[in-house]
Amino acid sequence: MKDFLGILGTLVVLALAYYGMLRGWRNRQARQAELAPLPAVPENDKTRGVEGVYVATTSAGDWMDRIAVHELGVRSTADLAVSAAGLIFHRQGAADVFIPADHLTAVRTDRGIAGKVTAEKSGLVVVTWNHDGRELDTGFRPRRKADTAPLTETIATLIGVEQR
Repeated sequence: MKDFLGILGTLVVLALAYYGMLRGWRNRQARQAELAPLPAVPENDKTRGVEGVYVATTSAGDWMDRIAVHELGVRSTADLAVSAAGLIFHRQGAADVFIPADHLTAVRTDRGIAGKVTAEKSGLVVVTWNHDGRELDTGFRPRRKADTAPLTETIATLIGVEQR
């Protein structure tokens, strides 16, 4: 009987913790509900790019303020295609994300963003962009370390800025 009560108590604590996390995520979505829908992904662009992980989108400069609306906070396996039109994150299990080239303002490598911190200083490619009057950072972790520098250089060339 004592074991049963211990197990039951543990399950109740876990259920309460899960409920608290769910409630927090929904409250974050409600606070961010005013963010306009994302630009539509170009239909004629089926190019594939660098394989990796779409980590998250956060408020620029605040790597822990994850954006919860429009599936921007959903971590997923993805590939990042760079074209003259902009960046397309082709994500598995979540909606693709398109960032038009004229919305991009900066690109850099970094150690971390909400949900992912890497051991190496330049493990993530982070793009800064404007959407609906708000500055955002989106993190991408290339599968192969050798893809990080060329990807960052290609994005910097696209937007006409030096890397930060």
